[in-house]
Amino acid sequence: MSISDTPPPAPPVPPPPPPTQKRSGCLTALMAIFGIILLLPGVCALLFGGVSVFEDGRIASDIAPLVFLGLLVGIGGVALIWAAIKGRRG
Repeated sequence: MSISDTPPPAPPVPPPPPPTQKRSGCLTALMAIFGIILLLPGVCALLFGGVSVFEDGRIASDIAPLVFLGLLVGIGGVALIWAAIKGRRG
């Protein structure tokens, strides 16, 4: 066996990833606006739930499902705003 001075062949270079399609600024603005609108029920749920806890020491059973639903809608608003902001960076 002989030792050659030539280096081994370089591995093939993978092709660059295809460019991602960015959404329009109008869609991002609409997502942010709807996200802000969806934050309002979450704020109301925190307000009414807090008042209920402050007055009675616990959340009343008739208002608890509404507080929970309002918090879920508010979390959806936060997620929508996050997706609108994150999507424009990528």
